[in-house]
Amino acid sequence: MKVSLQRGLVFIVLLIAWGIESPGCAYAQAPETARPEYRMGEVVVTATRDAQEVRKVPANVTVITADDIQKSGATSVPEVLTGLVGINVTSYSGNASQSIVDMRAFGSEAGYLRNVVMLDGRRLNRPDISGINWLEIPLSEIERIEVVRGANSVLYGDSAIAGSINIITKRGEGKPKGDATFIGGSYNTYNGRAGVRGSADKVYYALNGEVLTSSGYRDRSKFTTESAGGSVGYNPTDALDVSLAITANKTDNQFPGALTQAQMNANRKQAQNPDDDASSTFFDANLLAKTVLGSFGRLDANLIYGRREVTSNYASFASFTKIDIDTVGATPRYILDKKLFGFDNKLTVGFDFYQDKLDKDTFANRSQATRTYEAELKRQTMGLYARDEFSILKDLILALGARTERADVNGSETNLATGINVFDAEKVHKGTAWEGSLTYLFGEKSKLWGKYATIYRFPSLDQQASYYAFPFDSFLTDLEKETGKSYEVGTQVSPMKDLKLGLTFYLIDMEDEISYNPVTFRNENLDKTRHQGVEFSLDWQFRKLARLYANYTFQEAFFREGANKDKDVPLVPSHMANAALEIYLPWSLTLRPEVRYVGEQYFGSDNNNSATKLDSYTIVNLTLRYQPDWKMFGVAKPSAFVGVENLFNKSYVPVGYETFSGLSYYPAAEINFRGGISLYF
Repeated sequence: MKVSLQRGLVFIVLLIAWGIESPGCAYAQAPETARPEYRMGEVVVTATRDAQEVRKVPANVTVITADDIQKSGATSVPEVLTGLVGINVTSYSGNASQSIVDMRAFGSEAGYLRNVVMLDGRRLNRPDISGINWLEIPLSEIERIEVVRGANSVLYGDSAIAGSINIITKRGEGKPKGDATFIGGSYNTYNGRAGVRGSADKVYYALNGEVLTSSGYRDRSKFTTESAGGSVGYNPTDALDVSLAITANKTDNQFPGALTQAQMNANRKQAQNPDDDASSTFFDANLLAKTVLGSFGRLDANLIYGRREVTSNYASFASFTKIDIDTVGATPRYILDKKLFGFDNKLTVGFDFYQDKLDKDTFANRSQATRTYEAELKRQTMGLYARDEFSILKDLILALGARTERADVNGSETNLATGINVFDAEKVHKGTAWEGSLTYLFGEKSKLWGKYATIYRFPSLDQQASYYAFPFDSFLTDLEKETGKSYEVGTQVSPMKDLKLGLTFYLIDMEDEISYNPVTFRNENLDKTRHQGVEFSLDWQFRKLARLYANYTFQEAFFREGANKDKDVPLVPSHMANAALEIYLPWSLTLRPEVRYVGEQYFGSDNNNSATKLDSYTIVNLTLRYQPDWKMFGVAKPSAFVGVENLFNKSYVPVGYETFSGLSYYPAAEINFRGGISLYF
């Protein structure tokens, strides 16, 4: 182990010891305004692809509800995820659509490629290296967000290495209910969202819409997004439920580009790239059928269609492109939840089929009137998996699982000016994954688990092939998939009635991790790397006066072999910490100060650690929320907040890169303000 974890654990051990030894008190239950890091007894679907109590899941799990989102004042999913244990959220421009969500020390350079992000269980990960447009999902549509840290390759296959994030949309039930929210703030930020949902007899429905726009902290960092989503379902009997969900989005972005140190000193808000922008449209449909087969179990099936159209104009790179991505998929699964030898047993067997087709046109200039190159790529994946949970004893759960998956990738690129075929090739990848875990339940709310899993990730389309209209474009038939092994042990305990503690240790050994080599101008399989760390969380309700929740992450990632042996993987901060105190005041007011700390880290691409590090930073936010019990005009229950972010006007840089011309910086926003009002009908 490159650096002893003991130094990072001293603080955690002391806190746990203090919590266990402190005398218990009959504290009141947490008010609705508080959000714990995790909720014992809550049910999640992400960890097992079926409903399961959090306590029985062998993983560090966080559940964020629609109520949590509303009270946070957030305007995007990345803002909601910021501050969670083990998660580092960054952005190159402050634009939420371009946010990078990194888990388990893979780094914000491309760490997001090792997470699976889903919407109602269907993958949102693009087949190319581009990250998810987080603005595709309107916040008004979200019922809850489930964050499951750790390997889950057996159930989700490709990319499920560091964690899984499942965004679950609202479903109508009972009399019509609605809500409307308006948020405004610095940099001409405006966010309006509304939704209505309900059911009539055997039909249920939900409809949501959202508009978000901001000029951004820096020049030319403006973005605008319009989203809409809805679902309709038919539930004639307890044995059948059929629903159709649709989400659509249009987003326009500007990109200010990186700055040198001298440019930052002169004006950190300036834009280096005066003419870089992009626009995208997104459409997604999911048909879900759930059937109950009596004592023979259940059968669920998703039919998926998605389309993305992305137009990019990067004048700074003389790159003008249009990309169309069509995705179709089917993910049937069978669940048998039936006692075996008198003990609880749940078997899940499933098949995942996805086909992604990417068409790219490259143009001579911004007008996009003259095509210069065209590329067509396709990836088809088929995966078969099985996982079984068996209660060896009443409070001891053994889970075993396996998966096999095949990816067929083929593509071609043509220089339209010369008619020359740049490449026309194919590659087949085969991946297998295994997992085994033990979960021990003790007390009323506590658990202890250990898990071992093998993991893999197939190359993204633009890692497998370079189709950027460059002279060195090619299809890399020698590029192999990433593989690795994941080890994890953790516990969540409640030593006092209103104190909850969580502690997780993890170690991930990766083989053939893929990264771009700026010297050879190609993607390559790296030497062996290790990603390890510890995650600690605390949630303490103090009577009816206040609630404290905090978390700390110690993590490190380094090369185990090769020229950079023992060097740190860049863009991985060793220390991250978050704390918030909710103080319950008279007159339905809640004051919430919060602190976020991110430690120093090496610049992106600095694999040999030759440059200085990006500085650590501490951000303080303050929010005052008003949430009365009365209804406005006897119809709508109001809620309002005002807040300030980066209270002490800290100038900091969350992301930077080492380039041929020197170090580049992407500065973040300084002090800014926000306020909003919500009505619940």
